[in-house]
Amino acid sequence: DSGRQDYLGAFAVTTGIGCDELANKFQNELHDDYLSIMTKALADRLAEAFAEYLHRQARLDWGYGQEEALSTDDLIEEKYRGIRPAYGYPACPDHTEKTKLFQLLDATHQTGILLTESFAMHPAASVSGLYFAHPESRYFTVDKLTRDQVEDYARRKQMPLAVVERWLSPNLGYDN
Repeated sequence: DSGRQDYLGAFAVTTGIGCDELANKFQNELHDDYLSIMTKALADRLAEAFAEYLHRQARLDWGYGQEEALSTDDLIEEKYRGIRPAYGYPACPDHTEKTKLFQLLDATHQTGILLTESFAMHPAASVSGLYFAHPESRYFTVDKLTRDQVEDYARRKQMPLAVVERWLSPNLGYDN
């Protein structure tokens, strides 16, 4: 035991419940493509804002966010302590890990968010991921994985190599 205190969090949020129906009404009944597009865009931005709000609450609850005096621009530039990576993005490219996150959070029951067969979230205006509190946490990119790295990862995930290669294909540093 190092005696050091650190925190890790997980989240899944949505602002998209009912969004598709409203956007479809604007498009199909009112023939207003602009309102349809703006409805979806607003829901997406609100979901990101919701995730940002929860991250702020986590930093406060964990005891190190009280001294933050961040402007909106500072928040956008992520000048706060810690990171908020999401599966499917450069630091966590494996979308299949969302399954574990959703099980951990009981996310579908708690939020109504569903995972599709391709691990997209529905409603689309949904965000999920992790919170890391450590002050030295930084975003990074997982890229150009070697075959031995992917084989090891597949073994640890207890998944067939071909399946792991399919999900990580943009990140492979070899031809499969």
